[in-house]
Amino acid sequence: MSDIQIVPRRSEERGNADHGWLKTFHTFSFAMYQESKHDRYGCLRVINEDRVAAHTGFGTHSHREFEIFSYVVDGELEHKDSMGNTEILPRGFVQLTSAGTGISHSEKAHGSKPVHFLQIWSLPSVPRLTPKYFTRSFTDEDKTDKWVTVVAPVDAEGVKKDLRDGKGDVDGPAPVQSPLTLYASILGEGKKVTKEVKGTKGYFHVIMRSGYNEGKAEGATVKISGGGAGEEVTLREGDGAYLQVKPGSEFVVENVGDKKTEVLLFDLA
Repeated sequence: MSDIQIVPRRSEERGNADHGWLKTFHTFSFAMYQESKHDRYGCLRVINEDRVAAHTGFGTHSHREFEIFSYVVDGELEHKDSMGNTEILPRGFVQLTSAGTGISHSEKAHGSKPVHFLQIWSLPSVPRLTPKYFTRSFTDEDKTDKWVTVVAPVDAEGVKKDLRDGKGDVDGPAPVQSPLTLYASILGEGKKVTKEVKGTKGYFHVIMRSGYNEGKAEGATVKISGGGAGEEVTLREGDGAYLQVKPGSEFVVENVGDKKTEVLLFDLA
């Protein structure tokens, strides 16, 4: 038996809505999509894969008691918040807001092109935190055929607690007040990466780079496994997988298709 049990979460089974200005998929219960089997996983509460049309976006709205981060895939995301931060975030940027006792913000497509990004929420380990804002940037080269840590617990080794806001000039992962580490990788054809999963749970997601698709997943193809004699599971763009983990187990991802693929791995305590 594999040290990592894999339960696929197929793209077409996610919550989905097309509002014209917004095309979105929900991995977990969100807005009008409510599914008790997929409310959360550990501290991970939201993974929304959003495509926002040019000159539109989410107007000013409020959050509290969530760690909220955006992973920009394509286009530029315009962020404004009640802490005074205003920033244009291109591909490769990760923006993290620790909402704590409460913030208001807006997120819109900047310029004449749409923006494709993942909006991710996690539950904080400590309540009533002072709101804070962080930005980190990672190039495609940083991610190519290897894992890069883009978000990690605030007390993890190597995480800088520098409070310089949103300049993209602080090295290393963005600090999150949750037992969550997020890794990203871009795999070329035939390439493989491995990662030791330290928590008891994980979640894996294949970003839908080829375009919005409400049907069965298409595009890039990967195989994932938990090492040992465990079964390999094939996933395509938009697909994900729940991972039940024996801590310290090796997770393997291989690109078995004919396109580059961009993937995310959440390591959850």
